[in-house]
Amino acid sequence: MTATLTPPAIPSTAPRPGRNYLHINPRYFPYIGGSEYYMQQLAERLAAVEPASKVSVFTTDAWDLEHFWRAGKRTIPEKQTRLNRVEIERFPVQRFPVVSPLFYPGLRRVLSILSESPLPDRLAIPALNQLCRVTPLVPALTREIFRHSEKFDLVHAANAPFDSLIRAGFDYCRKRDAAFALTPFVHLGETEDPAVRRFYIMRHQLDWMKRADAVFTMTTLERDFLHQKGVPESKMHIVGVGIDPSEIEGGDGAAFREKHHIEGPMVFFQGTAAYDKGTHHTVQAMQRLWQSGFEVTLVIAGPVMSQFQRFYDELPENDKSKIRFLKFIPAEEKRDLFAAGDLLVMPSRTDSFGIVYMEAWLCGKPVIGARAGGVPAVISDEQDGLLVNFGDVADLADKIKGLLKDSALADRLGQAGRAKVLENYTWPVVFGKVYSVYRQILGSD
Repeated sequence: MTATLTPPAIPSTAPRPGRNYLHINPRYFPYIGGSEYYMQQLAERLAAVEPASKVSVFTTDAWDLEHFWRAGKRTIPEKQTRLNRVEIERFPVQRFPVVSPLFYPGLRRVLSILSESPLPDRLAIPALNQLCRVTPLVPALTREIFRHSEKFDLVHAANAPFDSLIRAGFDYCRKRDAAFALTPFVHLGETEDPAVRRFYIMRHQLDWMKRADAVFTMTTLERDFLHQKGVPESKMHIVGVGIDPSEIEGGDGAAFREKHHIEGPMVFFQGTAAYDKGTHHTVQAMQRLWQSGFEVTLVIAGPVMSQFQRFYDELPENDKSKIRFLKFIPAEEKRDLFAAGDLLVMPSRTDSFGIVYMEAWLCGKPVIGARAGGVPAVISDEQDGLLVNFGDVADLADKIKGLLKDSALADRLGQAGRAKVLENYTWPVVFGKVYSVYRQILGSD
């Protein structure tokens, strides 16, 4: 996603030239996910509005998420590159010489247990800060940030569970007197179940947020939750994620349907195929519809986690014939997918925002999400989309069928969502919010 950038609305008095900015994220373009797209847009738009400044991105060589704990997954070979005035450096993920891929998630679990232990903060937080240096293990990034030839004025890190990367940025800013901003992308999960969010709000992570110069949250739900955990409200800024209409509109739906031999109603899932994303439940809901004689095709597009691949491999062949399992697709085909589909379904419990809903809305498509994470602050139930409880397959099936049979309702929800996106979630609006905070914490205002 490298469309021409629209300059954001910014104050007429620009900051002094020649600043040095660093953005840190676990993955980066050409891999495109929610946080990757967010950081790419911020970096490139910053470089565009401050041509005299240097904007850098430090990231890893991971393409597949599972590369962080499992060998044999896809990586990005280019170590250094420049894209749209942004300098990108990738650092290799390393692993301890332990055979089991369970070592990494096991260590994450140890961190969680230590964080929830009765140890006082003065003992627990330093211990957590030491252990988190290897989750993930990317020592070259930590070394490079401190020996970089030019001092960074501002470091913006993202994605709370990738502790070592955030810790590197936080330590640098404290030792070099630089501004530190953090976008944690807290996955709140289900209200009654802490299983998801416990890995985003460990004591050392909350300590970074409390001591940061700015914390960017996606929704009011995320902000309010973090405030309850002690993060000062004055440091938090709700920004959400933006979208560029030119990147998603204008697809050829007829060509997509012809290519993949699809006739009649079509439901689509776009995102990482995984249990926490609700992909399993989406398939199970569709199975209920197929068993009742309702003819509809399911398209699944996006990166695939191993656990979902195993789930899919065990499906009956007759069900597989009704699914188009496309895995990762290029941007052009993604546009065609959104033009072709009738309904987006992503009942995830691990989304702090969910940019895919914005993309569907821009194309006038109705959406179904889950009452989990930040999604209830994004989708207004029965106004611009529908919500289900995570894992409620029966209700999900009923809502899918209802929207496919009621075209007037589907169109009303889709158009209401489109209006919401155009008013609140285009990149000039979102970047303008972030850039204003950058100026504040750098003392430019």
